[in-house]
This record gives sequence, structure tokens and C-alpha cells, in this order.
Amino acid sequence: MPDLPDVVLWSIPAFLLLTAVEAVSYRLHPDDDAAGYESRDAATSMTMGLGSVFFDLLWKIPIVAIYAGVHELTPLRIPVEWWTLLPMLLAQDFFYYWSHRGHHVIRILWACHVVHHSSRKFNLSTALRQPWTGFTSWVFYLPLIVAGVHPAALAFCSSTNLVYQFWIHTERIGTLWRPFESVFNTPSHHRVHHAAQGNYLDRNFGGILIVWDRLFGSFEPEGEACLYGLTKNITTYNPLRVATHEYAALARDIRAARGWREGLSHALRPPGWHPPPSPAPSSAASPAPSPAPVSLTRSSRPAP
Repeated sequence: MPDLPDVVLWSIPAFLLLTAVEAVSYRLHPDDDAAGYESRDAATSMTMGLGSVFFDLLWKIPIVAIYAGVHELTPLRIPVEWWTLLPMLLAQDFFYYWSHRGHHVIRILWACHVVHHSSRKFNLSTALRQPWTGFTSWVFYLPLIVAGVHPAALAFCSSTNLVYQFWIHTERIGTLWRPFESVFNTPSHHRVHHAAQGNYLDRNFGGILIVWDRLFGSFEPEGEACLYGLTKNITTYNPLRVATHEYAALARDIRAARGWREGLSHALRPPGWHPPPSPAPSSAASPAPSPAPVSLTRSSRPAP
């Protein structure tokens, strides 16, 4: 088994130190155009981050068992050497893009990922606001295991990807050198990703690289000021509710569904999907309606 470090665990002291430095910088040099810090919000984000470290250890047990089983079955092997780590990191970043995109467009996956978007602030503490149900991503990386990537090497690449994304959660850094902005994910790109308005929704899914978004049509440059949070924000700092509020909402919608197809649609369709209204009951005794006049204007049913 490759002896590779858990980059996230080693980085936790730096995460906390840099978050404190940024918070103090806002206290010393306020910025009216930035979302800044709020003490309860930052405390919730850090609590979510520490909780995710604990829960991730639990979820790793079944996930590692599945990965190990698949790795034993595949005849392919990619050696873990210094010269193979960069291609593996590139491949992991590619599948991270699709995992991240999937977690935005499939509601049951969004119920996990929504935690990271639930803050109306955007600062380094927001990077620590991680879900406690992180078992939803493993299936996206199965192709790498089938291709011969060792589970420990995948874990190293995933933790490296996560650590990279810490520094892009800030408003203290503007736009960077244009060639860098063209290839890599940056604070400017990630501010767009966390914004909750109009053309910013569901854009810029990249982890380390932004080239995936440019290739697959999900890139949006930063223009107007970003408004952070959700389209329907939560009003709680309770970590347990932050972690579970969308699961609870999804369960309510499934219970109220008119049949299993509609319930499944609530789980697998994008967040915000609603079923079409039930047709009005027809009366056999009522006369047939007269033909409607032909309209010269186009009309459409409002989107749900």
C-alpha cells in the first residue's frame, strides 16, 4: 500500500491560522463591498469542517472496502511514482468536475453539497463549511479505480484537490494574471460559483482547473457583484440543521408526492423541480367548451 500523507489533516492548522488572519484583516481594514465575516456564521463553518473530518472517517470504511474490492478485481495497475501522481491528480480533477456538477443538478446529491453553499458570507471560513454526508461522491471516481489507480493514491489526490480549493474562498484577492485565470480555478471564478443570482447559478464547477468549465460550457466570468448563499436561504446557525435541512425538505416532498414516479423525480431531478399541477376534474354533465379564439401572441406557462 502506498505511503501517502492525508494532506487535509496536515493542513488543518494552516486552515485555522489563515482564517484567523483574514478575519483580523477585516476587523482592521473593513471593506464595505465585501461580505466579510460574522462570528456566528464563521463558528458554524468551522464546526461543520471539524465535524466533516470525523464523519469522513466513518464513511471511508465502506467506501475503501468497495474501492479495494474493485481494485483487486481489475487487472490494470498504475504504479504510484512521482511521475504518475500528476496525471492521476489531473484525472481526479476531471472526475471531480463531474461529481461537483452532479451534486448541483441532482437533488439528492445537492442535499449533501448544499451545506457548502449555505453561508451568505464568502471567506476562508466558508471553505471549511463541509458536509457530514460525504459518501455521495465515491461512485464518480470508480472509473479511476477500474483503470488501476490505487485507492490510497486516489485519496491523496482528492485531499490535495480539497486543500487547493481552500485559498480560493476569499474576497481579499481580486483577479490574477490572465494566463493563470485561464487555466486554474481562482477566487474570482469561485466567487461566481458561490453566488446565488441569475447567470451565476450552477457555474464554474472546477476544482483545481477551470479548463473543464471552459470545455463543457459551464464557465462564467465574474462581472457584477456576487450575492452569496442560496436562492432560498436558511436562517439557522445550528450545525445539525445546516447538515440536514435539505434532506428534511426532500423527505417532505417525497411524502407528499403523488406516486413513486413523482417521488423519484423529487430525488433525481434538479433542485427546485416541482411536479406539474394536477388536471382539473372534468364533469360529464358540463357542456363541451367552445373553441378558444386564435391568439396572435405567444404565451407560456410560468416556470416552476
